[in-house]
Amino acid sequence: MSLRFSQFALLLFLLCSITGIEADRDEDPTIKTMEDFSGYPIHESHSFISTAASSLSVDAQSLQKQIDELSTLSDTPAPSVTRILYTEKDVLARRFIKNLMGLSGLSVREDAVGNIFGRWEGYEPELAAVATGSHVDAIPYSGKYDGVVGVLGAIEAINTLKRSGFKPKRSLEIILFTSEEPTRFGVSCLGSRLLAGSEALAKALKTTVDGQNISFFNAARSAGYAKDQDDLSSVFLSKGTYSAFLELHIEQGPILEEEGISIGVVTAIAAPASLKVDFEGNGGHAGAVLMPNRNDAGLAAAELALAVEQHVLDSGSIDSVGTVGILELHPGAINSIPSKSHLEIDTRDIDEQRRNIIVEKIRQSATTIAKNRGVKLSEFKVVNQDPPAHSDKSIIEAMEAASKELNLTHKLMISRAYHDSLFMARVSPMGMIFIPCYKGYSHKPEEFASIKDMSNGVKVLALTLAKLSLQ
Repeated sequence: MSLRFSQFALLLFLLCSITGIEADRDEDPTIKTMEDFSGYPIHESHSFISTAASSLSVDAQSLQKQIDELSTLSDTPAPSVTRILYTEKDVLARRFIKNLMGLSGLSVREDAVGNIFGRWEGYEPELAAVATGSHVDAIPYSGKYDGVVGVLGAIEAINTLKRSGFKPKRSLEIILFTSEEPTRFGVSCLGSRLLAGSEALAKALKTTVDGQNISFFNAARSAGYAKDQDDLSSVFLSKGTYSAFLELHIEQGPILEEEGISIGVVTAIAAPASLKVDFEGNGGHAGAVLMPNRNDAGLAAAELALAVEQHVLDSGSIDSVGTVGILELHPGAINSIPSKSHLEIDTRDIDEQRRNIIVEKIRQSATTIAKNRGVKLSEFKVVNQDPPAHSDKSIIEAMEAASKELNLTHKLMISRAYHDSLFMARVSPMGMIFIPCYKGYSHKPEEFASIKDMSNGVKVLALTLAKLSLQ
């Protein structure tokens, strides 16, 4: 009798305990609903984070093969890559990326200018998604890693998470941005600027033409975009569309390689300003016009180029840089004094006020040089003067935590090159992951990132995306 009573008491205790556990779970109807809809315990993905470092397996060989294959879609011979907006090779590259997105089980869509989105739906799809991505257009005779690592690496990061069994709470979305490079229409980060809601750019593109006098909209339509409208407001994203944006990129500088560090956690992106300057002089025969009688537009341009260097150096900051990337003389004959000159100037800094002071000093110098040399300053145009962007603290912390959990060395650093992240920061909190590249080379055929470094970057990206998805 005593034994039966003990067994009964034990059974009663177990039943009460189980009922108590179920009651605890039922106390939170939100969790129960989420579990009912998702089909698995809501804490399952959270537990993934604690074991993720050992479960992430990157298919590095496949990633390298895709990078090599994409590099063949070029208008110049290997090892260089040239892929200009809306050209045949650009369209083929877009098709290549969309196909890979589809093979990864992502739902694919495009907007009116060709920004491409590949989405992995989360189990709470109503929440703002976490986005990542970069670009695949390439300036003439450049390399095959700039931007590409951030697109193909993002696809591989999604594949890595899927192989590990992770299930995202917030949806994860990959973006291939249209025309990060300014090669064809003179506008950098064209796609991301429009996503960030630039009405001024949308308006300007209605009258923008390339070097062959092809309008932006005709070029876009030749590639299958902007088919039935000149209104690009449909491209604009509202602030908060994404809960976070993250971009994986080669450093494009030598610091990580020189210091033997695996990961760069970007804290800020320098603010670029682009200027166009034109001088007009009298020109004349190189032998017949004596030196005191000359109004040389070429020398005015040369003097301004040196002034740009001096103003940047005078700022007193290592973060101030200036470049005269284009200097053209007309008529361009050895025995003719230049009657016209054209300069395009790039100056940038992480401090917007300091950068703006440099721009103003360049303007003052152009005016003074024109006066002293008796030439006309026919144009001084600020093409763009963008503010810097700062990475979000919580995203920085997530990137740092991911690096530590993966036992990868990392350092906080500034991006002195600008990226689509600069403009995505206007839509959502932003962060960037840098990986080393050979000697810091970029925008040249020698550009290179090792399989090991790319794999490390993909792992950090994947783990950071997982962390942000579960927030």
